[in-house]
Amino acid sequence: MSGSTQGIGYAIAEALARCGAHVVVNGRGAESTEAAAARLRDELPGADVRGVAADLGTAEGAETMREAVPELDILVNNLGIFGARPVLEVDDDEWRRYFEVNVLSAVRLIRLYLPGMMERGWGRVTAIASDSAIVTPVEMVHYGMTKTALLAVTRGYAKAAAGTGVTVNSVLAGPTHTAGVETYVADLVGGEVPWDEAQRRFMREHRPYSLLQRLIEPEEIAHMVAYLSSELASATTGGALRVDGGYVDAIIP
Repeated sequence: MSGSTQGIGYAIAEALARCGAHVVVNGRGAESTEAAAARLRDELPGADVRGVAADLGTAEGAETMREAVPELDILVNNLGIFGARPVLEVDDDEWRRYFEVNVLSAVRLIRLYLPGMMERGWGRVTAIASDSAIVTPVEMVHYGMTKTALLAVTRGYAKAAAGTGVTVNSVLAGPTHTAGVETYVADLVGGEVPWDEAQRRFMREHRPYSLLQRLIEPEEIAHMVAYLSSELASATTGGALRVDGGYVDAIIP
């Protein structure tokens, strides 16, 4: 479970632990990673939760994870960075950084763990994408590009795993209430605006097509991932499932 010390990732880790999964929490720093794992153990007595600190935006970090956890049955690629910047100001280094963290981190982990799942005849791989994969935000073109790439990555690996009992899917998450999004909203509408009003202004001015008309809570994303990780989703693979609050104006992605 990459990038799972807070926000959507933490909510997914909690949901899977509640379902009885043995959960590996991941973050870059040892202190924050162990704190998140300890919090889960406190909230869910008896849950099997451990932390593995590794920068999964790097090849070295992926190998560190593989050494600590040789096999996985459920892989959730949640690691990602985002931020607003005019597209003409995004330089080569930033394009590379976004691709490395948001896309290659997922590719590396799938490449490490998918073969074992296929050999064992069961596995679940889920990537957390975004409505930005389809509706590219003008202030985050570099971010949207990476989420579009994730859709192609998961579809391609689903084909590679065809007939093996392993499913590979992505989840199109809509505007979600996390600490990072609070900062992002403040950057767009002004840090002096009270949160309730800032959220309303953000949805009205920057995400006006949301049918939910509010930010999604991380737990609502986690519910979809828990389903995709279960036996109930055995016939769902190669898909991009929407938890976007109806933001994407299409019947299907």
